[in-house]
Amino acid sequence: MTTPNDLSDKALAIFAFAAYHQLGSGDTITSVVVNDASGHHADPKALSELAEKELGELSGDRFVFNVAGQLILSQVIDRIRGHI
Repeated sequence: MTTPNDLSDKALAIFAFAAYHQLGSGDTITSVVVNDASGHHADPKALSELAEKELGELSGDRFVFNVAGQLILSQVIDRIRGHI
């Protein structure tokens, strides 16, 4: 089972982006945009890493977290809150 400790910094950045939106909105985030109109984009190697570790998959312009990816996101948020 993959944990946040198993991920590269660039892969963690994708989860940090998702955590930012989840914490800010209070909504459950199940996917993130990988390339927006403002020039922000997720690192392609990080996206490949997440897919290879079976944490989700690309769907159009979004990376959609599966159950394992959503678990990692909740672990990242718990760590941000200081719950390890």
